[in-house]
Parts: sequence; C-alpha cells; structure tokens
Amino acid sequence: MSSPRKRRAAGLWLAGVRLLVLVGVALTAVGLAGYAAGWVWLTTALGPTAYLLLARPGNEASRLRSAFLGHTAAIVCGLACLAAFGLWNHPSVVEAGHESLPQIGAQAVAVGLTLLGQTLLRVEHPPAAATALLITSGITRPGYPLYGLLAGLALLLILVAALARVPGARSGSSAYSADT
Repeated sequence: MSSPRKRRAAGLWLAGVRLLVLVGVALTAVGLAGYAAGWVWLTTALGPTAYLLLARPGNEASRLRSAFLGHTAAIVCGLACLAAFGLWNHPSVVEAGHESLPQIGAQAVAVGLTLLGQTLLRVEHPPAAATALLITSGITRPGYPLYGLLAGLALLLILVAALARVPGARSGSSAYSADT
C-alpha cells in the first residue's frame, strides 16, 4: 500500500510527463509547419498558451475562447498602437539593438489596451500580453512575421483542442501545493 505522499508524487510525475509530451508534440508540429511554409510560426507567446490550455483545463485563462479572444485583442491593439505611434515601418528592437521612445510607449499602451479588451470581453489569457509586445516591438511586424504568428496560433489552438482530450493526470489548480 502506497502512502498519500507517494501517490501525489506519482500523480505529479504523470502530469509532468503528459505535459512534456503534449506540449512537445504541439510546439513541434507548429514549428515544422512554419519550417515547411518558410515562415516563423513558433513565437514566444505560444509556449505559455500551450501550457495553460493543456495543464489548467478548469481555469478561465485556459479556455480556448479566452486564448482566441485574448490573442485577437492583443493583435488588434498591437497593430493599432503601431499605427498610432508611427511605427509601422520602424525597425524592430532586435534590428536597432534597443527600444525607441515611441516603441516603449506603444508597448505599454498596447499591453494596457489588451488587458482592457480582455476585461471588457470577460476573458483572461496572460500570454496575449506577449503577443502585444511582439507586435509593438517590431519582432512580429506586419507581413510574413505577423502571418506566421497568426498561422502558428491558429494551428496551436486546433492542436491543443485535440490534445487536451488525451487521458492522463492533469496538474489542476493545486498540483504544486506543498505537502504539509
């Protein structure tokens, strides 16, 4: 007979291995699709999105609706801030090696507007703030980089909708609580 502590540890391992495999499959598929298309589809916002959708199924931030609407709000706000701050053709922070004052303003406003949009839409999806930053920093500028982000996000949402049904332990909201 195993102790409750050993059962919890086994459950954590099962949840962790499940996430390792499922997130690995999803992100590899997105990366390979982008590679085949010749675009970057695998962006920094996709890792946290995959984690939330697969690890925390009962959480508001982990619903497909929240992810879709959250990232949509971020994309709209990011593009609007690029235009409003005159950054449509501005070099990215990577190309320039630093942020310009208009980029800093656009980044702050875009994230704030994204959070406002999520509040008004009654959704929570924190990784969407990264999407707003990717766009306003110029890293995911309009054109192929933005198309890649959109395609990667769409594919990820489709994949995790299917992968979330894979049986196995899920970490849930209290998986990491300390044994006391």
